[in-house]
Amino acid sequence: MTELRTDRLVLRRWRDTDLAPWAAMNADPEVREHLGEVMTREQSDASVALFLEEFDRRGYGWWAVEVLSTGEFAGFAGLDEVDDEMPFSGVEIGWRLARPAWGHGYATEAARAVLAHGFDVLGLPEILAITTATNVRSQAVMRRIGMTRDPDGDFDDPSAPAGPLRPNVLFRITPATRS
Repeated sequence: MTELRTDRLVLRRWRDTDLAPWAAMNADPEVREHLGEVMTREQSDASVALFLEEFDRRGYGWWAVEVLSTGEFAGFAGLDEVDDEMPFSGVEIGWRLARPAWGHGYATEAARAVLAHGFDVLGLPEILAITTATNVRSQAVMRRIGMTRDPDGDFDDPSAPAGPLRPNVLFRITPATRS
């Protein structure tokens, strides 16, 4: 599994010691505000097992994000194939951080490293980003990393219940539009 490093972060393979802080993140209603219901410990642990399996199979996926100066688990960032039920296909970038990691620029820093890996190493022709229409923080990160909103691509997420999680926005970036 490829490890990515930035000035302040390391994006690395998941460890057993990540399971408890990952579960705490997924049980935090503020962290899950734009994602849906909080997750149980079992669901959270199962997600990491799936992340590892997919990464090993595809060569990319969700890295654990660690703060270099402290060794603290901060969340995750990476690439994933767009779900089959979506009205488009491709590879999407994403991130999720624990609340103590918010406001430090870690999401932007990790996302830039992931974009570079996606374009420069994997040779992807385009990377997408998806979030709820109300998730202005993630949309701000998408803009900071050079992504452009595709208003023709906005959609209602078929996997989300009716309500504020259903309307989603789509952002795109290609190697040619990357800054």
